[in-house]
Amino acid sequence: MYNRTNFHKHTFCLFQQVESTALVDLKLGYKSTSGSTYYFTELGVYRKSNHWGRAANCRWRLIPNSSYKNQTEIIGFAKWTDFYPNNETEKLFFIVIDIDNNEVHFNHKDHPNYNHQLLRNASDIAKRIKEIKIVLKDSSWAKHLVFDDFEVIKSKMLTELTNTNESFVNLKKILQHGKK
Repeated sequence: MYNRTNFHKHTFCLFQQVESTALVDLKLGYKSTSGSTYYFTELGVYRKSNHWGRAANCRWRLIPNSSYKNQTEIIGFAKWTDFYPNNETEKLFFIVIDIDNNEVHFNHKDHPNYNHQLLRNASDIAKRIKEIKIVLKDSSWAKHLVFDDFEVIKSKMLTELTNTNESFVNLKKILQHGKK
């Protein structure tokens, strides 16, 4: 179980953005050298910071209420039960694609939303997310493919990138030859 003494040691967590009024009655618990401030409660921790993602040996992602720009100071809250172990070599992470918002993220295998998706280590998940972002945001990756409906080929590519370890280049070849 994570708490105020160990939550910052090799953890993964999704913080939910909250309004600044959440800190009104709370006492500052800790201020990091990078300027992030932490407010501890029995249920979890509030973090006020202008940087999210990698924080020392942790991977802490902010789930924003609205469009978020890095370097903007935001307050996030996470319950102690929202923290999971993190390291660079174990296959701990799975990919989550939000087609409606053209976004891709990763989550931890210990999160309740895990449903036996393909797991990858931190390095592999980062590489695969870059490839998925290319497919989500641009169509040039498919310029040499022959297809009737771009959305169908895009959907197939996203499914394969999410659910296999096949290389991006090989997946394009497979899709070109209609094997998937």
